[in-house]
Amino acid sequence: MPAPKNTLKAALNAGDRSIGLWLTLCDGYSAEVAARAGFDWLVIDGEHAPNDLRSILRQLQVIEPFCPAIVRLPVAAPWMIKQVLDAGAQSLILPMINSAEEARAAVRATRYPPQGIRGVGHALGRASGFGAEADYAENANDEICVIVQIESRAALDALDEILAVDGVDAGFVGPADLAADMGYVRDVNAPEMQALVAQTLGRIRDSGKPAGIIDLPDQAIAAHFDSGAQFVAVGIDSTLLSAMLRRLSGKWKSHLGQVAALTRS
Repeated sequence: MPAPKNTLKAALNAGDRSIGLWLTLCDGYSAEVAARAGFDWLVIDGEHAPNDLRSILRQLQVIEPFCPAIVRLPVAAPWMIKQVLDAGAQSLILPMINSAEEARAAVRATRYPPQGIRGVGHALGRASGFGAEADYAENANDEICVIVQIESRAALDALDEILAVDGVDAGFVGPADLAADMGYVRDVNAPEMQALVAQTLGRIRDSGKPAGIIDLPDQAIAAHFDSGAQFVAVGIDSTLLSAMLRRLSGKWKSHLGQVAALTRS
């Protein structure tokens, strides 16, 4: 059997709009809760969450029956790319891609020779069903989805060249890092940054590649779709949980305080 069809890549190529969720709790149980919630895709964050290969693997296993999973690695290192691909990932977000040269190197790390440098050890891994899919390597290259993150001045300067690299499937704006590099670290949502993000999403769309972004306020999410975004992460599991728990504790602490005040009176 060949490599499994990458349904996320197919949806991006078809121009479908979609929403996703960022996973940072590093746990298979919580990942399954998210996978059953109805999002079009989930991102397992290996850059700013304390994930390792085993926790990524477990999350891939529980997400797979419900929706596509994307793995964001901390860097576009070939050895990291090789490991998560062998573990079954087919879609990657690779951060801080600042030049066409870096984009080409990242793509090559996801491809078997002669198109790339990915080590041929698929028979040992989950990606090929532990060797059960004997023809896995024949079309594995075609089913990999490489999403490059645009999050610096250098990336903006080289954006057209980055997106023109064969094998780059989409561009994903990282608004926080981009704002910091542009001098707006204290005000990610400054009007100047909103305009720059909108312009960048439009540039990615106009290149013929799908544009993606993560953002949280509802009004920003709607604006991103209007600006040209095709796939948007609309929440983060840890921040959603944290906000909900703070509201819950605050509500009942307030209630107890009111009861205590009435009792004293």
